[in-house]
Amino acid sequence: MKQTKVRKRVTAALCALLATVSLTACGEADPEPADAVSKAEPVKLTLSEVTHSVFYAPQYAAIELGYFADEGIELELINGEGADKVMASVLSGDADIGFAGPEATIYVYNEGKEDYMQVVAQVTQRDGAFILSREEEPDFDWSELSGKTLLPGRAGGVPYMTLQYVCRHKGIDDVIFDNSVQFSMMASAFIGGTGDYVALFEPTASSLVAEGKGHIVASVGAESGEIPYTAYFASKSWLQKNDDVMQRFVNALYKGQQWVASHTAEEIAKTIAPSFPDSDLELLTSAVESYRSIDAWCATPVMSENAFERLQTVMSEAGELSEKAPYGELVNNKYAEQAVAGQGK
Repeated sequence: MKQTKVRKRVTAALCALLATVSLTACGEADPEPADAVSKAEPVKLTLSEVTHSVFYAPQYAAIELGYFADEGIELELINGEGADKVMASVLSGDADIGFAGPEATIYVYNEGKEDYMQVVAQVTQRDGAFILSREEEPDFDWSELSGKTLLPGRAGGVPYMTLQYVCRHKGIDDVIFDNSVQFSMMASAFIGGTGDYVALFEPTASSLVAEGKGHIVASVGAESGEIPYTAYFASKSWLQKNDDVMQRFVNALYKGQQWVASHTAEEIAKTIAPSFPDSDLELLTSAVESYRSIDAWCATPVMSENAFERLQTVMSEAGELSEKAPYGELVNNKYAEQAVAGQGK
């Protein structure tokens, strides 16, 4: 399928970077008790996250509850503001681990990169965006988007493609997707008058509602079905050199996933609050409940083949994927499976 011009620009940017850099099933299980790994100096890891959102509550819970520290890891978070930028930071060595849509790993693999990325853990299993309108629409139907302008994010990214997927399967083919606005600027652009609707993540979506500047009318994830939306990845060479560290990282994440699965929205909000100092507890609790209500989070970090293939179907239907990538090459479930089995010590 012919790629869009925007996708070509993203591909070109990745190609340029590649030339300069040498280099779920979401099932239930009980985690093992946490054990301190070592009294030695903690390993410092830089993690580039696609955005800072309550959507990734299991990660922030693992941080605030000390699970990464228990595993001897000192984690530094940097905000990539887009899957393409997250991938660029990992390829360049500015970040050790990337946290974004798995589509980024597929793009790089299909570019022919020898030291390609492998997915090591999945966190979210549904789209995390909510559709906001300017006016209250208590009887909103997706057909309302017909002929309207929607701010969806970057073309080629999972948020954009999932929105296309939902609209297509609802028979709406005339939505105007305005992808000219950067992801980090979509809320302010919408407030300033751009677009009729916008797709935003929490807690930004609830913040606009609280300020009276928007109204949540629909959940994209509730309509799209299960899809491996956000996952951690690292290069093959990095994984070979840091096998034990990666295992400890996934151990900590899994404990965070299990803790979130067994606690209330208010308990989760209170725990992750230090990661969101600009959001009050009531807003955080509402945001957490929004994601719980659509079953957004995986209970384990294992990514299934069916989920991976579903993602590639969404990408293909969006015209962003001309050739599918092999699940067995791009998804490395070793760390996730050992964490779940209690063997990743």
